[in-house]
Amino acid sequence: MDVFEKDRQYMKLAIEEAKKAEALAEVPIGAIIVHDGEVIARAHNLRETSQNAVTHAELSAIQIACEELGSWRLEDTTLYVTLEPCPMCAGAILQSRVPRVVYGARDPKAGCVDSLYRLLNDPRFNHECEVVEGVLAEECGGMLTTFFHAIRQRKKLMKKKIVQDAE
Repeated sequence: MDVFEKDRQYMKLAIEEAKKAEALAEVPIGAIIVHDGEVIARAHNLRETSQNAVTHAELSAIQIACEELGSWRLEDTTLYVTLEPCPMCAGAILQSRVPRVVYGARDPKAGCVDSLYRLLNDPRFNHECEVVEGVLAEECGGMLTTFFHAIRQRKKLMKKKIVQDAE
């Protein structure tokens, strides 16, 4: 199996994690970390469930991987995530020395790997990593589009009901 096909297979596992988040009414973002061909961490967004702003999928996966490897340095790993990492997650990726990141959909509002900034490849930091973008991008982005469309629809229905009740 070539690298591209492996990336697709691992991204499918990250998508499974994103579906777990969606089932909890969380933004459907999932992440996994692979070390020497073995998945050592799986995580998904839990910000609403935990009421904690830092429980992003990437940060949770990094924490699990550090515990699994017994080190804060995640050398020889690849992080797979369904959405381009935000600035906070990009910082954690740099700090934990993840050498390779593969993501699905771009995030034009908060993405700091390619969209707004290129933090993971900024030579001013003491660590840079390889970035692979767009793996299963349509599926990853489609989950987010569907999720946020449903939220907007619920809000419209609630507003309509409030107006009807007021009449």
